Amino acid sequence: MLESTLAAIRPLDEAAMAAARELQGRLTKPAGSLGALEPLSVRLAGLAGTCPPPLPEPAAVAIFAGDHGVHAQGVTPWPQEVTAQMIGNFLAGGAVVNAFARQAGASVTVVDVGVATPLPADPAANPAGPRLVAANVRPGTRDLTVTAALTRDEARAALETGIRVAGDLVDAGAGILLTGDMGIGNTTPAAALIAAFTGADPAAATGRGTGVDDETYDRKVGVVRAALDRHAPDPADPLGVLAAVGGLEHAALAGLILGAAARRVPVLLDGVIAVSAALAAAAFAPEAVGAMVAGHRSAEPGATAALRHLGLDPLIDLGLRLGEGTGALLALPVVTGAVRVLHEVATFDSAGVAEK
Repeated sequence: MLESTLAAIRPLDEAAMAAARELQGRLTKPAGSLGALEPLSVRLAGLAGTCPPPLPEPAAVAIFAGDHGVHAQGVTPWPQEVTAQMIGNFLAGGAVVNAFARQAGASVTVVDVGVATPLPADPAANPAGPRLVAANVRPGTRDLTVTAALTRDEARAALETGIRVAGDLVDAGAGILLTGDMGIGNTTPAAALIAAFTGADPAAATGRGTGVDDETYDRKVGVVRAALDRHAPDPADPLGVLAAVGGLEHAALAGLILGAAARRVPVLLDGVIAVSAALAAAAFAPEAVGAMVAGHRSAEPGATAALRHLGLDPLIDLGLRLGEGTGALLALPVVTGAVRVLHEVATFDSAGVAEK
């Protein structure tokens, strides 16, 4: 599945992008007046292979959840059981991501790809609410300071879970996929992934996650540095990097991104977990970057390093660091607006407006 997905990822369509640029130049507005929305609309036309591209709707958020053996190193004060408890909150509709998804009219799918503790019952009594996909590869990763977090086979299984979820959501009609994540301690492997793929120093790639104190932050940086020293991950081997220092949700998110790119559907990235996974996706298939839209700039410093490496500019910058898919959902109307302009704004000729 991974190989066939990678083979399906192609460059953006140059003819469609040229048509979108030409159309932007004829719309009733000064050229360039919509700033970053104009090149975004051009890129989405190139992804779809047509101008104007389809409106990016309906939207589907996929939240991948997993636990982490590195939690034993004291990188977060939150107990590991919170991962499973938050899944219950997602399914009950009580989290921030649920509120933002209702506002945006987006569906929410929660995927257990590696939660270590028992999950609450899926509230099947609410068929219109978020659904739970059981795809647990193993109950949390191993401690990356002691051994590889995953075997290569486990990392591949998580990747292919993400690819399958992308395919299922697109087959169900989704016009854009949004990344979400849940996993206590997951900013530590995210920092390790970012440092491995970008060459950033661990101190520059590591943030405070849920808001840890100075002592915990210093310990966290040391853990990332020790993991990189132990495994010396090779960025030319993205599966090996994910296995050595990644998480199951990171690998699954990379798969979601690759699956979206293969289906020519945009994927709106959330925060630092998503962009660390996007680095892995880009290492597998550089052309997959064409399907990526950076929703926001996370307050985690590693996110900026990752976006710079990918060549992506975030659409909004609100100092967010929650995860779940919240920043991507807030950016969704911006993406929709960029495409809607190409569908609905009159040209100078059609409106009878004089050009300069």
